[in-house]
Amino acid sequence: MTVLVTGGAGYIGSHMVWALLDAGEDVVVVDRLSSGFAWAVAPEAKFIEADIADCDAVAGIIRTHDVESIIHFAGSISVPESLADPMAYYQNNTVNSFGLIKTAIETGVKKFVFSSTAAVYGTPDNDDPVTESASLRPQSPYGTSKLMTEMMLADAAAAHDFSYAALRYFNVSGADPMGRTGQSTVGAINLIKVATETALGKRDAIEIFGTDYPTRDGTCIRDFIHVTDLVAAHMDALRYLRDGGESLVANCGYGRGYTIREVLDAVRRVSGRDFEVRPAARRPGDIVTSIADPARARDVLKWQPKHDDLDEIVGSVLAWEEHLRRRNHM
Repeated sequence: MTVLVTGGAGYIGSHMVWALLDAGEDVVVVDRLSSGFAWAVAPEAKFIEADIADCDAVAGIIRTHDVESIIHFAGSISVPESLADPMAYYQNNTVNSFGLIKTAIETGVKKFVFSSTAAVYGTPDNDDPVTESASLRPQSPYGTSKLMTEMMLADAAAAHDFSYAALRYFNVSGADPMGRTGQSTVGAINLIKVATETALGKRDAIEIFGTDYPTRDGTCIRDFIHVTDLVAAHMDALRYLRDGGESLVANCGYGRGYTIREVLDAVRRVSGRDFEVRPAARRPGDIVTSIADPARARDVLKWQPKHDDLDEIVGSVLAWEEHLRRRNHM
């Protein structure tokens, strides 16, 4: 039996493919390459360039490759972009996910792991780590489009022989410790990616969007999770569902937050380089403080993160940036 990874040529998806192959799974990847790269797909996986919006093509892939479960990463992820073009986000993140879920049920796929987001919570009522039972008040079409998919999954699981795990990511960063893949998207907005590019001279400066928030240094606070630990949570979720576990939603974060300035200081420290930081206006849709309570993932999925260290995360991104520099000069 095979695991279908949608968006498997992208940042997190390509790490997932390697983790599945490392575990001895058969993997087929579907990606339209809107932001991913065919070269990022592990060679042992079967790669098919296709759009999940093409339900007939996806159904054929599921049947041809005897797909048993789906891990769904294909989606758009920029809060500012979603505010500027909300309908594109509802199309890609909600409508296309609807078609994928419907196709999965119709073709007999019973296990589904979904890439959701902490953006479904919006700004919490206090600075405590957020539990899965917190109010759901997304502040952007990005967050809302992901929440709508979670709602569809819950209704589908109630009506069919179908179970799912929706993993709510906090801030994902880092790169594969073995150097096999990393964040390669040109113009990516991930904070640590942008900061390391700036430290290495690939960008002139980095902007801080808002320096007057009610936090310890005026900048937003985020819970940064290493991508390798995140994909391990997906492996644990898949194992949990295969063992008969009931559908669930779980946070993926470490339970500790860093301000934007603290992250920039870490990039300076690890890289040994200084760089220009420019204050900028607040961005609509930005959440002030976002810290996970990961107890459910640890207790129910038996998730045991191994890379909970900001300097390690930054170091892995720097190493990947150097890899990309060498690759681009080959």
